[in-house]
Amino acid sequence: MMTGKIIFAAFVGFAGGLAVGAGFVAFLTVLKVIPRLTQLTKTSKMIHHYEFAIVVGVVVGGWLGLQNVSLGLTKFLLMPIGLADGIFNGMLAAALTEVLNVFPIISKRIGVDDKIVYLMMAFVFGKVTGSLFQWLYYVDL
Repeated sequence: MMTGKIIFAAFVGFAGGLAVGAGFVAFLTVLKVIPRLTQLTKTSKMIHHYEFAIVVGVVVGGWLGLQNVSLGLTKFLLMPIGLADGIFNGMLAAALTEVLNVFPIISKRIGVDDKIVYLMMAFVFGKVTGSLFQWLYYVDL
């Protein structure tokens, strides 16, 4: 009886992982996020490295998320890792917003076509302020 529950849980987990993975790949493929990111950074020759890094990162991150792993790294070693992670996520978000033309659409909707730079800076400062608030108040260092 217990073996049946374990097999069912494994099946559901595997199916859920396949669904999420397929959705993630479809998202990146349909919106052409990776090619646009390489175009923005002028590293189109390295697109296969980007793709490989994303696949390895998702697989390793998924596996580590299922484990109880503590790397025991110092704060000073974690700072550049966090900075690199933030830069990558920011570039990915910027590529996504550019692909979807988010800023021009928002600026037209709220009537600030001529002040799009201010709109973008408001998003940047809002993100920085929110991140600092989270780190200063919710993260135990």
